[in-house]
Amino acid sequence: MQTKDILLELRTKKGLSQDELAEKVFVTRQAVSRWENGETTPNTETLKLLSKLFDVSINTLLGSPQQLICQCCGMVLEDGNISKETDGNFNEEYCKWCYCDGDFTLDFWKQYAELGGKEKFQEFKQQIINEFNTLLNIEGLPKVEDLNVLSGSFINLEYRLPNGEYVKFLDDKATYLGNQLECEFGGDRCFGIAANMDFLLVCTYEENGENPELVIYKKR
Repeated sequence: MQTKDILLELRTKKGLSQDELAEKVFVTRQAVSRWENGETTPNTETLKLLSKLFDVSINTLLGSPQQLICQCCGMVLEDGNISKETDGNFNEEYCKWCYCDGDFTLDFWKQYAELGGKEKFQEFKQQIINEFNTLLNIEGLPKVEDLNVLSGSFINLEYRLPNGEYVKFLDDKATYLGNQLECEFGGDRCFGIAANMDFLLVCTYEENGENPELVIYKKR
C-alpha cells in the first residue's frame, strides 16, 4: 500500500475526520486531504506524530519500504515488536526485548552506557571491528563491516577439542558483539565472530550452526 492509502485506512479505523486528524497533528485539513490524495506526504516531524497517534512505525506509514532489523539481536522488526521511547514514540532501531522505555535491557549495552553512553559504545565497537580486521589475518574471513549485540544463548556453540571433549566458551546469560559472515571462498560453511572486553572469537559452521569448529579464541 502507498502512504496515501495507509493514512486514509488508519484515519478511518480510528474514526477521525480529516479535521480531527489535522487538529491532532497540528496541520490543516487541506494538508490531510493532500496526503490522502497522494499529492504530498507528511514531513518527518509530522510522521512522528502520526506514528504515535496510530501506534504504527514510520516505516509502516511509508509503505514499509525497508525491512527493519533490530541492531541488538538481529530480529526482523514489525509494529508489534518495535521498541518505544519513554514518550511513547517508536525507536525503529531495536526490538522491545532489547530496548524498553528509553534504556537497553541487555547487560552489554548497559555496561557501556555507564562508561560514557552510546557514543562511547560505538567507539568501542569500532575498535573491536578494527581488531578483527587487522590482528587475526584468517584466510577466507571477509572484512568485518559491522557488529550486532547478540545473546550468548544464541551464539554459544559447543566445540570439539583435540582430546575429544566438548566445550563452550561463552556464557548463555551474557551478551556479546558478533556477526555472521560468508567465507570468501564460498562453500557451505560461514564464519561466526564474537567478542567482548576480554577476547575475540572466530568459528566456522554449517547452516543453523551445525558442525561448528573453533578457528581462534584470542585474549585482548
